[in-house]
Amino acid sequence: MRSLHDLPKGHLHLHLELGMRPSMLAGLAARSGVPTPRTTGFTEFGGFGEVIGGILPLFRERADFERLVDEVVEDAANDGVVYLEPSFWPYPYLEIFGSAEAAWETVIARGEEAGARHGVTVRWMAAVDRVLDTPEQAVDVAKTAVRFRDAGVVGLGLHNDENGYPPEPFVDAFRYAKDNGLLSTPHAGELDGPASVRGAIDVLGADRLQHGVRSIEDPALVEVLAERGTVLDVCPTSNLQLSVVPSLAEHPLPALLAAGVRCSINADDPLVFGPNCLQEYELCRAELGLTDEQLAECARSSIIGGAAPADVRERALAGIDAWLASPAS
Repeated sequence: MRSLHDLPKGHLHLHLELGMRPSMLAGLAARSGVPTPRTTGFTEFGGFGEVIGGILPLFRERADFERLVDEVVEDAANDGVVYLEPSFWPYPYLEIFGSAEAAWETVIARGEEAGARHGVTVRWMAAVDRVLDTPEQAVDVAKTAVRFRDAGVVGLGLHNDENGYPPEPFVDAFRYAKDNGLLSTPHAGELDGPASVRGAIDVLGADRLQHGVRSIEDPALVEVLAERGTVLDVCPTSNLQLSVVPSLAEHPLPALLAAGVRCSINADDPLVFGPNCLQEYELCRAELGLTDEQLAECARSSIIGGAAPADVRERALAGIDAWLASPAS
């Protein structure tokens, strides 16, 4: 088989803080004099939220985020990732940075430095929290994101619990973002069903969807996604552990690909779900039976769906073609 490490790929669905290494989590906990928080033991989104609530307060200093970005970028390089687009919601950390702008300046600068060292192009997705942000606050998030557009923020996301928090109320924020050159990249079709996907693509003008896998429940919607070329940033292990799918064998990724839907393969939150991006590719080969042709197509979608500069995109796509043309061992 061809080495999946050597397949150039983008990583488009990664929440920054939850991309940290377990060793960093243990170190942050030791500094605070508390036991290392648990990272497992959930089967649905509510339990997942409780786990995250024990992790995020351990960030105390600007240097924590500088180390985090360094290690996330290095880990991406070790996975064969050439383009990385983490999402970040800086608002829990205003006491550390003083402002959202200062937080963005820190992670963007460190991402650029680490990317240059490790050969990874880093761009950023600004996140709106659909549970904690009002629609008016979401517009402010979008305006801040646009101010950093030329520095490296390329998209506006929408995360947290989809149930009871549909995408439509955030239309003004996403319209502002798109009008000012950002991609629309909301979560939809994970915890909620096809209606959330329709809202995301019809109202928020989604260029990509974080997850989107429950689109499979509506064949007409699947046709729309295929026709539009909307990329779904799929995270199989996350879907399994949050009970979005009952088993990996029943994951809809192969069916979505067969229907012509563009899909990228991603890790979501490696700290709590386990696999990194490369391991998710390996899982898709071993457990979902994806062929090298399908895996290469997912890698193409991960490059086409992101906002990598033209030269990075061209090199990556050429590298994917070369990988697929190489003999399998």
